[in-house]
Amino acid sequence: MAAQPPVCDFGWNAIDAELPGVDGKHHRLFDHRGDKGLLVAFICNHCPYVKAVIDRLVRDAGDLAKLGIGTVAISSNDADHYPEDSFEKMVVFAERHAFPFPYLYDEDQSLARAYGAVCTPDFFGFDTDLGLQYRGRIDASRKEAASGEVRRDLFEAMRLVAETGTGPADQVASIGCSIKWKDAA
Repeated sequence: MAAQPPVCDFGWNAIDAELPGVDGKHHRLFDHRGDKGLLVAFICNHCPYVKAVIDRLVRDAGDLAKLGIGTVAISSNDADHYPEDSFEKMVVFAERHAFPFPYLYDEDQSLARAYGAVCTPDFFGFDTDLGLQYRGRIDASRKEAASGEVRRDLFEAMRLVAETGTGPADQVASIGCSIKWKDAA
């Protein structure tokens, strides 16, 4: 069943955490903040919505890095009931898509709960002071990738954050598979 996160709660402060990454290291989220901000993306391996946009996320993260926006991706799904989202398969997924950012595992789901993550993908775009400025979609893609000419909502919003420190007033919520919570299985 598709889920949608709430609209952006402008200025809400990012929460730091240390999580294991698919590169075998532990990462603090805030260590990946760029000079102009940080994008935190809750994703997973099995969701058709994520699969439809993952190459666009890789592209956008690379383009945003040039603008001073760092990116981290986090999987919080219950891997016991959704084995395709296991840490071992996260490693393969990140390699297959050549992630230019850390892919981190929130095994106990505490970070997803702290952020109020609802679905995969769920994007949180923060300014240089780590105040929330964007909580929207990557583009008009759903379970299928939209056309190549589609507006790059996430990129354009974070470009605006990099340039002005403020996200767009009008944002379209992301849509995706609900987070697979352990206590809901």
